[in-house]
Amino acid sequence: MHEQDGHARRRRRIGIKAALVALVLLLAGAGSLIAAANNPKPGITVQVSPASQSVQQGQSASYTVSLTSTGGFSGTVNLAAAGLPAGAGVTFSPSSVSLNSGSTATATLNATTAATTPAGTSSITITATSGKVSGSATASLTVNYKISSSFSMTATPDSVTIPPGATAVYTLQLSRSNLSGPLTFSVLGGLPAGATASFSPNPATGNSTTLQVVTPNASPTGTSSLYLVGTGKDSSGKAQYAYANVQLVLDSTIKQFGISGNVPGTLSPGTSAALNLQISNPINKPLSLTNLSVAVAGVTRSAAAVAGNLPCTPADFTVTQYSGPYPLAVPATGGSLQGLNVEQTAWPRVGMLDTSSNQDGCKGVTLQLSYSGSGQGN
Repeated sequence: MHEQDGHARRRRRIGIKAALVALVLLLAGAGSLIAAANNPKPGITVQVSPASQSVQQGQSASYTVSLTSTGGFSGTVNLAAAGLPAGAGVTFSPSSVSLNSGSTATATLNATTAATTPAGTSSITITATSGKVSGSATASLTVNYKISSSFSMTATPDSVTIPPGATAVYTLQLSRSNLSGPLTFSVLGGLPAGATASFSPNPATGNSTTLQVVTPNASPTGTSSLYLVGTGKDSSGKAQYAYANVQLVLDSTIKQFGISGNVPGTLSPGTSAALNLQISNPINKPLSLTNLSVAVAGVTRSAAAVAGNLPCTPADFTVTQYSGPYPLAVPATGGSLQGLNVEQTAWPRVGMLDTSSNQDGCKGVTLQLSYSGSGQGN
């Protein structure tokens, strides 16, 4: 009996010792975790200001690069950049900096472009390295064609909000000086995934053109900045460029109200017709519209014009946009511009240009019109 009690006491002592060893190991592990948390790895944080710059071909852009020591890092840091467009170069002043634990130092990044650097936006990656320690940040550089004194363009509205699957319409007004020939247009960048853009007319011989941006239902929501470029040749044959920027906001939470209208009668060269737009309201609540736009999306020629191979395109027509007051209040039941008491002189108009070329192909055409608008439901 006493012998069994002795064995039991020894087992308890062994169990207690095992528990004490486990506790010691647990505390040792916790101490290691605490030590690791209190002693983070040395690092370098990189920040760039401003986040983006825009220059003309042949110009330079400067950024301030801030470097901060983290985790007790100290040492000499070398700077490098990648992602520059063709023909561009970069220098840092100074090319390396010294950091002490917790300190911050700055350097200037100077990006130069050439006259041949392609227009567009590039993402520059700035890397700071010291041995095995490194950090990085990105900055945006947009290179523009040289601004022309021969013409300029202004886009309205400057922002359109639509749900994915809808079409946004913008009007570009052109101001010419020593440039009377045709102007061509393109969207250099910024279109959301899956969206397509077209200008009508393109090229334009008049003083306006219309941009239509068609978005699919799968387009990602968010704000896109579209970069528009126009180009033409002056009287000496030298290429000239002009630019405009617009925003496209895709918001899946909004419902698309309907806009429709028809050209009354037929058009002949030099004539125009006002459109009494009809606005339908899917939310059955009053709307406050801040934009209405119309574009000629296409033409259907008569059978005689097709048989005679007589051309007619959207470039033969022009649109004068709605010029009435904003916001335009639309009741829950919808309505027409006339029903909303908008003066007919403010309605959008579609006109046929009177050109020196043969326009017989435009006799009896049917116009396909595209509409866009934005606003809020009350």
